[in-house]
Amino acid sequence: MAALRTRGLLQQLTNGTQLKFTKRLASSSVSSLKTLTKHYDEIKIPVPWGFVAGKWYGPKHVRPIVGMHGWQDNAGTFDTLAPLLPPHLSFLSIDAPGHGLSTWLPDAVVYHSIDYVQLLLRIMEAYNWSKISVIGHSMSSINGFVFGSLFPEKLDMFIGLDVLKPPVRNPKQVVNTLSERLANGMKIERRLRSGSEPPAYEWDQLVERLHEGTNKSVDMEACKYLLQRNCKPSTHEPHKFYFSRDIRLKASMIYTLSLDIVLEMATRIKAPHLFIKALQAPYYEDKKYYDATLEVLRKNPLFEYYEVEGTHHVHLNEPEKVAHIINSFINKYRPV
Repeated sequence: MAALRTRGLLQQLTNGTQLKFTKRLASSSVSSLKTLTKHYDEIKIPVPWGFVAGKWYGPKHVRPIVGMHGWQDNAGTFDTLAPLLPPHLSFLSIDAPGHGLSTWLPDAVVYHSIDYVQLLLRIMEAYNWSKISVIGHSMSSINGFVFGSLFPEKLDMFIGLDVLKPPVRNPKQVVNTLSERLANGMKIERRLRSGSEPPAYEWDQLVERLHEGTNKSVDMEACKYLLQRNCKPSTHEPHKFYFSRDIRLKASMIYTLSLDIVLEMATRIKAPHLFIKALQAPYYEDKKYYDATLEVLRKNPLFEYYEVEGTHHVHLNEPEKVAHIINSFINKYRPV
């Protein structure tokens, strides 16, 4: 059985990156729902260093909601949610640079969270959109928050999943993190220059490593949705795979903002804004900073807040828990 799964995945991985526009099916197999499928096209959006890959669901003439994933995830994070979204809108789930099937940033360039904010501007420019709608999970929920504060006139709807805003750190944490990530980045560069292939694993081992690496946030069964765009067959060890994302992501530079700056950002978000918190996920900072920001966001009459049972990846593991909330919000602000 494991061999059959491996051969099937190998064929998917071999075929999945050949064509710019390739019909695929996304499926949602949730215990409380019938199995759902929805067509999508694999696309490539040109950027100065290469392209951003994505999965476009629905008609091309309708401006989509743009789905943006969390750190070291990819467009597959929305595979189970996409079939449940309102059918009158398109949905574009992208791989951020260095993730999934998208081009890595050039050599010697450091990844930074602000890159993904600028990426939204690049996507808007590529399609000549004056406004954008975003669903962001984790890292991208943070970046959607930042985008909405910097460009409030360009964002017409924002849905954030589980991480509300840039976490606030104390000065010692900020300095230590900067030092560690710069040093780690140099080590990773040296490793990449060696040209050696990353460690390879049997399929079941790969699933286990992803599951454990997310602190068991991604269910074992749901790992396949991320791995389809996050691994490649080993050239040295038959029937084994390695993680294919850019390992420089592990040394990404993150926001180092004070609470005052974050609160100022919160006051500038004017768009309809939905935030869903997973109750079995951590807050990633002292909760007092989260609560203070939530208090400011609630002054926006278009802000909605919900809590659901589930892990950090509840939208992937159990999409039915968030789909009805998201759909109600979408139908209110982007109806037929």
